[in-house]
Amino acid sequence: MHAAEFCHETPDGKIQCDLCSHFCRIMPGRSGICKVRSNIGGTLFSLNFGAALSPAAEPIENMPLYHFMPGSTTWSFGAPGCNFTCANCQEWQISRQAPDEPGIPFTPPEVVVENALRAGSRSISCTCTEPTVFAEYALEIMKLAKTAGLRCVWASNGYMSPNLLEAVGPWLDAVNIDLKSMDDAVYRRTCGARVEPVLGNLRRIAASGIHLEVTTLLIPGHSDSPGMLERLAGFIACDLGHEVPWHLVPFSPVISRHMRDTPATPPASLESAWTIGRKAGLWYIYCGKAHSDTVCPGCGHTAIERRPWSFGQPVVQLDDNGRCPSCHASLSIKK
Repeated sequence: MHAAEFCHETPDGKIQCDLCSHFCRIMPGRSGICKVRSNIGGTLFSLNFGAALSPAAEPIENMPLYHFMPGSTTWSFGAPGCNFTCANCQEWQISRQAPDEPGIPFTPPEVVVENALRAGSRSISCTCTEPTVFAEYALEIMKLAKTAGLRCVWASNGYMSPNLLEAVGPWLDAVNIDLKSMDDAVYRRTCGARVEPVLGNLRRIAASGIHLEVTTLLIPGHSDSPGMLERLAGFIACDLGHEVPWHLVPFSPVISRHMRDTPATPPASLESAWTIGRKAGLWYIYCGKAHSDTVCPGCGHTAIERRPWSFGQPVVQLDDNGRCPSCHASLSIKK
């Protein structure tokens, strides 16, 4: 256990957790929605500090990040707990894993950084589960990583509180945020959350200079309606920027948590969503094999090729400044 930060005592004797936008008010002996922050004897403890899960060196493209250090390797890991209760969760076996479960070794922050350097990674990625709920652990790692010359990445549901985002921001180089829908009802029904805090954080990140990419999972009957996707693509283009990459991901019922009767996303839905994004003015939309390359919006040159034969090792053709090698236009890529 590790004494939690980002919390305060309330007048009624509870402790309010200030990590995410649920702002759980936790009674003694109880835990928050994430199940990994508990009020023990009047003190809030983080139960997952040091409980690194699924550590591995993998392509940065897996985060997914296509415009941040393309072709590089990142050291990724997660920790138990999540502040969402997604019915479609594909990582439910670890996101709902008890932090004190046998078999989870304690991994000090400095060891995470050492492992990343030993693997030849250029960055450390907090992913697999939700970084917000192990923020104290993540922050210690990120500070050490920066000293060691590594970049820091989050893959997140975007439900962190504004004050946590402010604290993490100086150490965060890139983030991919899941924007599941523009409909609050979908968030409430499938995630047990609300959409507005996510939209607010996306606006803050876009204005901060942190590299941002957005992912949307297309779940048939839940998050694939053309009208909603038009609003979502329009939000990215108008509120975040035409240059922000949008990743469209197909739903697979085989690995979901409680939606195994929901059909898989048909290829036609991905293609339709890609067309919607283009009509909204987005420059970089990634989905499936047909739309995996980075193409210059100015001259049409393929600057990064991610065909199946090279996936994980993209063929990167950029000039020294990370621009299009043909017309030297900016591709919003951070090398």
